[in-house]
Amino acid sequence: MKYANRMNQMTASEIREILKVTEQKQVISFAGGLPDPELFPVNEFLTAANYVLKESGSQGLQYSTTEGFEPLRMQIANRMNSKFQSQITKDDVLIVNGAQQALDMSGKLFLDKGDLIVCESPTYLGAINAFRTYECRFISVLTEDEGMSLSHLEETLKAHPDIRMIYVIPDFQNPTGRRWSLERRKRFMDLISCYDIPVIEDNPYGEIVFDNQIFPSLKKWDKNNQVISLGTFSKIFCPGLRVGWISASQEILNRYILLKQSSDLHTSNLSQRQISKYLELFDIEVHIRKLILAYRNKRDIAVSAIKKCFPADIKYTMPEGGLFLWIELPESWSSRELLEVCIKENVAFVPGEPFYPNGEKKNAFRLNFSNADEEKLKEGISKMGGIIGRYHSASMSETI
Repeated sequence: MKYANRMNQMTASEIREILKVTEQKQVISFAGGLPDPELFPVNEFLTAANYVLKESGSQGLQYSTTEGFEPLRMQIANRMNSKFQSQITKDDVLIVNGAQQALDMSGKLFLDKGDLIVCESPTYLGAINAFRTYECRFISVLTEDEGMSLSHLEETLKAHPDIRMIYVIPDFQNPTGRRWSLERRKRFMDLISCYDIPVIEDNPYGEIVFDNQIFPSLKKWDKNNQVISLGTFSKIFCPGLRVGWISASQEILNRYILLKQSSDLHTSNLSQRQISKYLELFDIEVHIRKLILAYRNKRDIAVSAIKKCFPADIKYTMPEGGLFLWIELPESWSSRELLEVCIKENVAFVPGEPFYPNGEKKNAFRLNFSNADEEKLKEGISKMGGIIGRYHSASMSETI
């Protein structure tokens, strides 16, 4: 049977393949970017869900508009304005099936075969896979602790005037946990305003901030309506509902609406109404504060265990929010080989190579700290530290 050529670009998600192994109960998994299910507001959501079914069950179970449930779009716009200084209205919001659908639609909207897309180095694996479907090419721009290197970005933009899209995660990036500084955001937007290129700002983690204030969206400095901001309830509420959103200018959003109409008509009307009712009945900020306390504690436990159990020269990030740590091993090491050994000892992570669209580095890996309980965090990192210590001793012996 003959398939479309684009299927040649598609491979199984490395994370999903690893998760198949980690479903075994004895495996301590730091692989998936999963929220802690113990923190889901089940009872409150049950109340909201029952309200919807009793008050408007027939409407909630019916088809709906492509744009999404209007009260929810208004609630999203209000939250984005108050938390991220976005200055948008409900008419600038399109509800989608999680931010992952928004990524796929962005590729469909902007990318033709062979087109260039600029991204951070490393960047989100799910975005790489979504965009790669459209047979594009990637340019990875050096990314520092404060964000994308603007000198490298400027060189790239000058050298490649045909760049079609820029994809960034300024807040607690997946996979590294880094956050762009305020100054880097302003200067990035000053630079980008000189070019007619759309910027996809992916922001699943911006509200999960541990030690400092929430930083504004890139939209705050968007002079030319270039920024397309993606958000989701998956990390701050419940991922199983699959409700996210796109915020963009009317001109751009109308094109996304056309794409969604031809794809799935609309996101679950019932799920949208249930989330909207939850936001009406309960204070989601109280729930988010619980997440922050829990995840900050887990980050601290994970970092403390790394300091105790890993060789002193192993590098790691200290994220100020989000769900991930990024570990860098000596340059000559392979995190894939390390994973194979770790899985035999029932501990798993995601190797770093797939997060580089052009396979630039092989010696790093991503560690998710949000889903394991405190004892599993300590036990799993201790096991990994023992394995890394053996590798480290062997490599030192070879050097000597």
